Amino acid sequence: MRLVWKNFTLDFSKKTYLMGILNVTPDSFSDSGLHFDRSRAIDHALRMIDDGADIIDIGGESTRPGSDPVPLEEELRRTVPVIEALSAKINIPVSIDTYKSEVASRALDAGASMVNDISGLRFDPDMPKVISGYNVPVVIMHIKGKPKSMQDNPVYEALIPEIMDYFRISIRLAIKFGIREDMIILDPGIGFGKTFDHNLEIINNLQEFTYLEKPILLGPSRKAFIGRILDEAPAGERLEGTAAAVAISIMKGANIIRVHDVKEMAKVAKVADAIKRERIEL
Repeated sequence: MRLVWKNFTLDFSKKTYLMGILNVTPDSFSDSGLHFDRSRAIDHALRMIDDGADIIDIGGESTRPGSDPVPLEEELRRTVPVIEALSAKINIPVSIDTYKSEVASRALDAGASMVNDISGLRFDPDMPKVISGYNVPVVIMHIKGKPKSMQDNPVYEALIPEIMDYFRISIRLAIKFGIREDMIILDPGIGFGKTFDHNLEIINNLQEFTYLEKPILLGPSRKAFIGRILDEAPAGERLEGTAAAVAISIMKGANIIRVHDVKEMAKVAKVADAIKRERIEL
């Protein structure tokens, strides 16, 4: 399985790819606005690339549980200048993490080359048309509810089948608007309308999603379920737990892992890939 667009190629037969998280927000759950300043954000992105990031995912709105939406102009103000500056310096894909079509459009004009939509194309009806027009990959994530209330007792009759059905509907929606099937990436949405048990079930059954024949992205990095397993460890103390989740996710079929700690997770991914493929990719 390969993803080819513009000047980029992701060959999933060779390795698991790392998406480095760059939050240009003052209130993200994991870094508390550490990279909100533009120059610090760019420096951090360059550091992640040196550490092994294959994609940089830039977001200007926190979507942690209980978060409120950010106005359009503020999200643009946070993200577009960083994308413009960064895309001129690097030769790897820059992803815009947004569910707003106008932010996606402006970010793609500024140099972004893919879209990461937590709503699975559901929150903004213009999003599929924008992505189709730019002919770029899209990450379709599963979410139950909205970030503000998604963790208020999410209930499923059958978790994996319901997420699969959600993906099928989003894939049909994408194709209807002209998004190429080979440009679609699927993310089951760890922590987005999921209980502790749901998150464990998703990772343990991740291989089920491979039947949809699309690359699978997973974002377990520093998530609350890891903190709970590790005796309520805060976000900054979940490195080893994240490493375990990343290794298992790769063995279960993940093709892209979205992470904060790129340097450490690059080593985890390299070992997991070697074991899974029974070879070292040179």
